[in-house]
Amino acid sequence: MNVKIDTKEKFTVLTPEEQHISANMTEELQNLLLSYTSKDNPHIILNLKNVKAIDIQAAETIAVLQQQFYEKSFSFIVCEMQTEVEEIFEKAELLEELNTTPTESEAWDIVQMEEIEREFMDGFDE
Repeated sequence: MNVKIDTKEKFTVLTPEEQHISANMTEELQNLLLSYTSKDNPHIILNLKNVKAIDIQAAETIAVLQQQFYEKSFSFIVCEMQTEVEEIFEKAELLEELNTTPTESEAWDIVQMEEIEREFMDGFDE
């Protein structure tokens, strides 16, 4: 799977270059995304602007991965989802589980807000 990787100061934007994310790409996608949980900058924005179709298994994997990231207090935002892809997530009843934004810029804002929220909540733990 070809993926454009854009590393920012607080997060990484991953943009699949594929027009179709098929079920047989699921393991590769999962391994790529999970590799970020052990990095200094574990927050992910998954930009799906190039993806025109996605198999249900891949959609389910993305939803599960997002939950795994949030359980570890890492951000995981999906942005720029095409209508056809959004419909697949909706039919699988996964769309409401995802943290999605229409634009990458809005995804950046959410990552930054979540960062502030984590810092604020850490203050209560002490």
